[in-house]
Order: sequence, then C-alpha cells, then structure tokens
Amino acid sequence: MLPAGARLTRRDEFTTTMRHGRRSGRSRLVVHLDVSGSDAPRAGFVVSKAVGNAVVRHRVSRRLRHVVAPRLGALPAGARLVVRALPASATASSAELAADLDGALRTAVRRLAEPAARR
Repeated sequence: MLPAGARLTRRDEFTTTMRHGRRSGRSRLVVHLDVSGSDAPRAGFVVSKAVGNAVVRHRVSRRLRHVVAPRLGALPAGARLVVRALPASATASSAELAADLDGALRTAVRRLAEPAARR
C-alpha cells in the first residue's frame, strides 16, 4: 500500500504530470513521469470505466498500487508518476502488470534524461 504522502491526490497534479511529463506506453498501461521539486516521489493512478466495472477497476488499482510501491524509491527526487490503466489490464496478472510497468518506467526515465532539444 502506498502511504498517504506518496500519493497524488489533486486534479492539477495529475493534469500537470500528464501534460508536461514524459510518456511511455505498453499494451496494458501508460506511464507519465515528471520531475518537479525535490520532495519524495509520488504516484497516482487512472483507471477508467473502459477497463471494466467497479469491481474490476478496484482490482486493477490494487494490483497497480502493489506493483508501484516498491519502485517509487528508485525514481528521482521530486518525481510524479501517473499510471493509466488500459482495458487489457483487466485480464492481466500482477506479474504482467509489473513487467509492463518496469519497461515503461525505464523508457520514461530515459526520456527525462534526454536533452531538451530532442524532446
């Protein structure tokens, strides 16, 4: 479980991260990663009705929280991460979600490090 201080909760935090952060997608999820400030990394989740009914959406959210929690410490200071679940995440196992998250995070972190001219 993510502690309260490690969660994105405000709409403007989600909006800013999704608009200005680096995006990387996989078949089951998309991550948006932005760095601003020097506070501890924080994460938020977007699981729309396209994923499934309320039971399915909550199951996907729980799995994503469980997968993201140990990876937050590896993100740069001030990182804000938004994980957006795609419909295929409804039938994915936690291991499949973890594999997609790892790959997407690697790409997003690499894109953050690229010079501004190449963005």
